Amino acid sequence: MSVEPGTDPAGDSPASGGFAPRIAHEQRPAQALAPPAFAAVAVAVVGIVAALIAIADGGASSSLRVVAGVVALAAATVGPGFVVVQPNESRVLILFGRYVGTLAEARLWWVNPFTILWRERMSLRVRNFQSDRIKVNDASGNPIEIAAVVVWRVVDTAKAVFDVENFEQFVTVQSETAVRHLANEYPYDDYSEGAPSLRGNVDEVRVGLQAELQTRLQTAGIDVLETRLTHLAYAPEIAEVMLRRQQAEAILAARRTMVSGAVGLVQMALAQLADSDLVELDSERKATMVANLMVVLSGDHSPTPVINTGSLYT
Repeated sequence: MSVEPGTDPAGDSPASGGFAPRIAHEQRPAQALAPPAFAAVAVAVVGIVAALIAIADGGASSSLRVVAGVVALAAATVGPGFVVVQPNESRVLILFGRYVGTLAEARLWWVNPFTILWRERMSLRVRNFQSDRIKVNDASGNPIEIAAVVVWRVVDTAKAVFDVENFEQFVTVQSETAVRHLANEYPYDDYSEGAPSLRGNVDEVRVGLQAELQTRLQTAGIDVLETRLTHLAYAPEIAEVMLRRQQAEAILAARRTMVSGAVGLVQMALAQLADSDLVELDSERKATMVANLMVVLSGDHSPTPVINTGSLYT
């Protein structure tokens, strides 16, 4: 069998994270009756009374005991068909190896009694998964530590039970795989103008992680409600070096802002002096004034004034 490059035999692309089960299942409602709440109690009481009559040593005719035995047997057969479904819970029913449906509404149900041999209780509540801190290389090749939280719930009980071996373990493994792939797609920090990064584009990273994880988990009937990074840091072996780099970039950005502001203030001062005719400055005096103002406005420390009692030209 020939396989196109970049695809698997099932027809899904590994890059998309999709998986095709050998036989896909879809959740469907089970055929069931909705009896009143006292029905189960009545069946239990009738069955117990009939059983006591059937096994009584005396006081009842043989025909009555036979009838009581038949009634007790019928109650014992009908009784296992009663199923109580709690809120945000479901029951997956199988009859002799065949999926016959799911009970999802919270109430008392009566179903085929022989499904008691296999009834899977499935919670539909919202669940959290907190991944461990994993070390992985980002898009720039720098080792980083990353962790995420995934909020999910089961929306298709048939897929969760029959299409994957263990849906909870499936969520764990695929979540960690998606986090690793996400870290490989983005650099930790934005070192080039306009380039997305893990630290600078939080919303974009979150949306991308949720979309990829939803694609990976749809095989198991899982709905991903939210994903968010809970830990993001450089690995300890390069953390100190990267911290110095961030500090240098912050100092450079601050210097750039200070110089830009100082140039604007100097221009404003020269323009106001020229408009007010307070003093007439030649080119040399303007250059000296600009140099002094730039030192005052761009310096790290407060300047020490020096009073010139002589002439600028002496």
